[in-house]
Formats: sequence, structure tokens, C-alpha cells
Amino acid sequence: MRVRVFYHDKCFDGASSAALFSRFYRERIRSDVEFVYTGLLHRAGALFDEEQFDGDENAIVDFKYSSSPKITWWFDHHESAFLTPQDAAHFEQDQSNRKFYDPDFKSCTSFIATVAEQRFGFNPAPVADLVHWTDIVDGAMYEDAQSAVEMKAPAMKLTMAIEAAKEPDFVRRLIPLLADKPLVEILQEPFVALVLPPLLERHERSVDVLRQRIESKDGTVYFDITDQDLEGYNKFIPYYLHPESIYSIGLSKSSFRVKVSVGSNPWAREDRLVNLAKICERYGGGGHARVGAISFDVSKSDAARKAAREIVDELRDSVRANSSNHL
Repeated sequence: MRVRVFYHDKCFDGASSAALFSRFYRERIRSDVEFVYTGLLHRAGALFDEEQFDGDENAIVDFKYSSSPKITWWFDHHESAFLTPQDAAHFEQDQSNRKFYDPDFKSCTSFIATVAEQRFGFNPAPVADLVHWTDIVDGAMYEDAQSAVEMKAPAMKLTMAIEAAKEPDFVRRLIPLLADKPLVEILQEPFVALVLPPLLERHERSVDVLRQRIESKDGTVYFDITDQDLEGYNKFIPYYLHPESIYSIGLSKSSFRVKVSVGSNPWAREDRLVNLAKICERYGGGGHARVGAISFDVSKSDAARKAAREIVDELRDSVRANSSNHL
């Protein structure tokens, strides 16, 4: 029995979701199973290559919905989970009891753990630490920006390694360990321990680069690092450097996309925040109410920059309007 698990790549919650789904499937569905892991990334154009849906069962976790009949399991918690109204309707009509969606969960990992326990009798206790940390990482529930940027917790170091991994097999090798081993022990695995020192150095460099590049005005920071190899930068650095900020918009680039990251400061005392998923959806992206992103083709830097600037202007306008309403 071969189960192919598609997960949100370069994402701690994505890798943890794949790990927890695999453990649940092996314990509660069937044990004689071989898992094959495939990372998915948001990019311009088609998100899925349906030829890859070649398992006896195919699961998607922490990623957008596919209406393909070959997809037998699906879990997601993103507000922008459906590419089209037709996909949303397809999900609503599904009778399989194998596809689940709830945007109120902080992480897809905690969502899978809850559904697996309530509907299938899975025991999530052995993976409680993993569930706890995915909620903190994906829900931005750190005590402060300093703890999010200083990388002291094992989960933070693993998040950095997952987001910046260049080796295609890195996350695939990590997933089975996340299902069975304590996070602190995973850090000691040779293939993980090897990548951490250069990544921590790169992290320090990214703090310096953002310190120089950030333009802060009207509670909104903007920066363009498309000329740097820093796509997997720590998303909390802007709030660490500018604790007064409410929103941040960053432009970064990899080999296959230009990415506009749109976030809000988890520690900002601000009511009436703009729904960032809705903004990103207008440009073909998505995410959550408090954090989202848009992927442009690598040749479309100008379009990405234009979108980023429009979003910066919109958010700065909203901050000014909020400020004047409070006067």
C-alpha cells in the first residue's frame, strides 16, 4: 500500500502536518503502508501536477484544495483554501469523511490531531509537543518578537532549517522524524546538525540586511530584498527591528518565483486590522487574515513590485484612517 502525502513545502506546519497525518494513518487506518512525501509551493500558474497523484491513496495537508478524484484525504486551515468557487462547492458536496477544513485552527497540525482524535480514535498525546509548537510557529504565538527572532527553541531552529533548505530531500527526510522523535533529538541528527551553523549565520546577515533596507512609515514597513538570496528570512525580523509597526510587506526572490509577503505584527495593539488574505487573493495569492503571500513568476518582478507598492499604500491609508478615527 503506497500513500503519497503532499504537504506545504518550506513550512514547519506543512512538514509537521505530513508527519502527524502519517502517524495517524499508520495507527488508525492501516499499518502496512509506504509513505512518499511531495512538497508543494505556491507559485504562479498551476499548483498541482496531477500526474503526481499516483499513490494508492493521495493526501494533501496544509495546502489548497484539489477536486481531483485521485485525492482521497485533505486537511487545511488557510482562509484561502479554495482556488475557485467550484472547488469550494466540490468540497461541500464531498461525502467521504476524509476531507476536512477549518480556518479557525492556528495550525494544520493541531487541526489534524483534533480531527484524528475525535473521528478516528487517534491518541495525540505522544505528539503533543509537536502540536504545541506548530500552533506557536504557525499562529505567531511567541511571547515577543525577540523570542521569535533569537531562535533559542528547537522548533525555531527546525523552522529556519525547513524554510531555508536547499537540499530537495531535507524536508522529506525530516518528516518521519517529526512523527516519532522529540524536537531536541532531531536537532542532533547529523544531516540537521550540519546545516544549522551556516543557517544561523545567514539569519544574522538577514537581520543586518533588513535593518538597512526597511522603509517604515505610517505603521507599515516595506523592504525589497530580491537582490539577496534570502527568501526564507525570519518573518518576525521586521517587528523585532520596528516594534511600532502594524504591517510588513516584503519582496523576495527565489529560482522560480518573486514573492510578496504580507504580514501583521502579532504584538501590535491594534483593533480593526485589515484582512490580509482578502488583499492577497486579489493578486492571485492568499493566506490567513493576519498573514498572507502572493507568488509571481520569476520573470514578473515589476508586477510583483507594483502589487507590493499598492498594498503598502492601501495599508498605510488604513493605518492613517484608524489613527484619525481614534482622535
